Amino acid sequence: MSSDNNNEGLRLRRTKSVSRAEDVVKEEQRVRRSQPDKPCHRPRDSLFSWSSGFTDFTGLVNWAVILLFMGGLRLLLENFIKYGIRIDPEQWLIVLTGSHEGPGHPSIYLFLYSGVHNGLCFMIEKGLAANIIPDNIGVIAHVVNICVMITIPMIAITLKSTGFSLMGASFVCFIYSVMFLKLWSYAQVNYWCRKAKNAPAKGHVRRQSMSSETEKIANGHENMRLVVYPDNVTVKDFIFFIWAPTLCYELNFPRTDRIRKRFLLKRLIEVVVLFQLIACLFQQWIIPSVKNSLIPFSNMDVMKATERLLKLSIPNHLVWLTWFYLMFHSFLNLVGELLHFADRNFYCDWWNADNIDTFWRTWNMPVHRWAVRHLYIPLVEQGYGKTFASTSVFFLSAFFHEYLVSVPLRTFKIWAFMGMMAQIPLSLVSRFVQNKLGAKWGNVIVWTSLILGQPLCIMMYYHDYVITHFGEALIDSYAEV
Repeated sequence: MSSDNNNEGLRLRRTKSVSRAEDVVKEEQRVRRSQPDKPCHRPRDSLFSWSSGFTDFTGLVNWAVILLFMGGLRLLLENFIKYGIRIDPEQWLIVLTGSHEGPGHPSIYLFLYSGVHNGLCFMIEKGLAANIIPDNIGVIAHVVNICVMITIPMIAITLKSTGFSLMGASFVCFIYSVMFLKLWSYAQVNYWCRKAKNAPAKGHVRRQSMSSETEKIANGHENMRLVVYPDNVTVKDFIFFIWAPTLCYELNFPRTDRIRKRFLLKRLIEVVVLFQLIACLFQQWIIPSVKNSLIPFSNMDVMKATERLLKLSIPNHLVWLTWFYLMFHSFLNLVGELLHFADRNFYCDWWNADNIDTFWRTWNMPVHRWAVRHLYIPLVEQGYGKTFASTSVFFLSAFFHEYLVSVPLRTFKIWAFMGMMAQIPLSLVSRFVQNKLGAKWGNVIVWTSLILGQPLCIMMYYHDYVITHFGEALIDSYAEV
């Protein structure tokens, strides 16, 4: 009993000594400050130490931006000195008008032909809504329609290779890829609506009561009745969706009241100016750098190829950032404003992504929203695992990346496909770095993959394009020069 009392007293004394620690330190500091030597030191960590808690590095960020600007300016001056002024607006007009295409401008005809598959999709859906076409036959017809549509550019560009310009073929492949995703969404959403409509009566009544509660939109507008299936299956609704800046169909899109003329003018000016900037950068900076990478890359000269890669990375990354702003902010906002489309969430803060997964979820919101809504969630709901669903999303994305590069170039390699599939292990690496070293280093992995991955892919495709279409004789001629 006495030993327990002694232990309790010991614990109490220790508790008192610990509680008085801060008071002792403060008392010592007060005594030190009262000394005539005027002390100026106290316990402090260096600012670069994690334990210091210091986070304001704005000056260093400004320094890095200035240094990057000076380095880029030096490369630009070197380019002007070495190659002169290569900017030629006349070439832009030739590329845009397709005047160097074969007879008949096949890109225009192929673009117009996409309307055939759009019309077939609408007719199939109209037949399903009117109960003229059985559900299972309609699903098969939709699948066949969109699969045939996506293969048409591959067949046409391959068979009539001399008739298509590179820009025309790229534009056609992009349009057909967008139409593929839009028609998939249109057919799937209407399928969901048919299932809900044909559900048991009890569930049907409950849904009707819920929809009646949302008929009135409390935004200061007049009372509006939401469109319900099959009233949405109209030509006007279908055409609006085809032109709307989204890949995901729904029966009642959020709409704006008016067109902001000043906002619209700003976006229009941005589209025009930024397109000119991208064309200038391509002519003046990227094309010479890519050509100069041909010989070192062909000879597998690692040192010179790495130097060319790093040299190409700066203009390529500048073009990519400009293109991102042009497409996802300027152009899509321009279209959204014209069509009164209210959802302008075309991108999130991908530049702050701590890992590769976060980047792919935030940089291209229309595609990400489509992938989650129409592929990932349906696969999970059918009993597939999340890993399988995520891999399927990356696989489809890899297919379209390869489709948009190989078909216009008529160089069927798998570099873009493998680059996208490599995002899966790279995602694991970035998460490991994020967990072990912190979010900042995870963000470094994301930026490094963006800055170096794209120019490497460009160099590989340019080399294979030259070998495929011009043979090694061209490489030998470059080597002699």
